[in-house]
Amino acid sequence: MKELADRRMLLVHAHPDDETINNGATMAGYVADGVTVTLVTCTRGEHGEVLVPALEHHLANRDNTLGDYRVGELKAAMEKLGVKDHLFLGDPDRRYCDSGMMGTPPNEDPRSFWKSDLMEAAARLVEIIRDRKPQVLITYDEFGGYGHPDHIKAHQIAMKAAELAADPGFGSGEPWEIQKIYWSAIPRSALQGSLTSSNPFIQVLIKLFNYAPSKWLAMPFVKADHLVTSKYEGDAFTDHKLAALRAHATQLILDGDNFTFSKRLGIKISGTEYYIRVKGDSAAPFDKDGRETDLFSAITK
Repeated sequence: MKELADRRMLLVHAHPDDETINNGATMAGYVADGVTVTLVTCTRGEHGEVLVPALEHHLANRDNTLGDYRVGELKAAMEKLGVKDHLFLGDPDRRYCDSGMMGTPPNEDPRSFWKSDLMEAAARLVEIIRDRKPQVLITYDEFGGYGHPDHIKAHQIAMKAAELAADPGFGSGEPWEIQKIYWSAIPRSALQGSLTSSNPFIQVLIKLFNYAPSKWLAMPFVKADHLVTSKYEGDAFTDHKLAALRAHATQLILDGDNFTFSKRLGIKISGTEYYIRVKGDSAAPFDKDGRETDLFSAITK
């Protein structure tokens, strides 16, 4: 059996760039602290938007090379965060395709991640869990953050695989129980602080794209403050996160520490990242609001 670090974290995400937007500072910070961080990405994001005109030729209806290009972007982003253990779910013999949004042709493609068999995909993740033996798992909530079908499926597969990995009657290999599971989230008060109308970036979005802060505040990943149990205070790693975001050039446009993505919605980047703990115990340290600030607190093995 290979030697394992004392602390091990697994993140399950749908497309390249999701990991950095949601957890970039968390990943960089824990890597710097000696934690083995493993990222599993479920698709290559073949049907994502391209916000940079010079890269639009990669789109599916043109050169159809966006998936391969985003693989390269992800590799570059992981180098900025210091993450060395990254893999795609299903490699090397099964590659799940980006599903696009609900009701679109890619979503109906039988090769899409959304159409994949839950147990078959979860079994692949079980193999990774039993090999890496993470104590902490991070993924999306049941809404997939904002409702993208691939995010929802990634949540379903991550939660099912965590259950199956601990079951001695399932599959082969030594069972492994993940002690703590987190869903990425943003407390409403934290988001409101970055969406002030006095922010010049927000003023430009309102003028150019009819953007309004209420669009953000209504998104499913924005949670009532009392529901958010945990946070990672990663301001020391904001620059790592920004560098990784810049590596995802097809998907994100950065202006200083503000960035625009998906439908031209924009937000100010912070190294503080928030979570809802759905499995496991917590222990000190806590912040002034009673949120745990170490995702590995109360880990017993």
